[in-house]
Amino acid sequence: QVQLVESGGGLVQAGGRLRLSCAASARIFKSYSMGWFRKAPGKEREFVASISWNGGSTNYADSVKGRFTISRDNAKNTVYLQMNSLKPEDTAVYYCAAAFVESYRPGGYDYWGQGTQVTVSS
Repeated sequence: QVQLVESGGGLVQAGGRLRLSCAASARIFKSYSMGWFRKAPGKEREFVASISWNGGSTNYADSVKGRFTISRDNAKNTVYLQMNSLKPEDTAVYYCAAAFVESYRPGGYDYWGQGTQVTVSS
């Protein structure tokens, strides 16, 4: 069974930082690109960042570029999202996902975690 488990969410003040982690099943992790998405209340799920299977390629949404950094540790089967300079508009449930081909589209991902809440207060 494929599992993706996110952690690291929480409540932080604007300007603060959080690091999200996503632990994945070893069977899939090393072969898959990984992505982070988020969904705020009343909005559709949106792309945040992605990273290729070997970390050689990363992509970011314009809204987080320069503030968020995606990385992965294949030895630990874990992908990270370092979030700095957080803004209230970053408040959302954050999901990690796995795809055979790196993509910015939610439909391009095969497996999803359960999500972790990030709340940024003003």
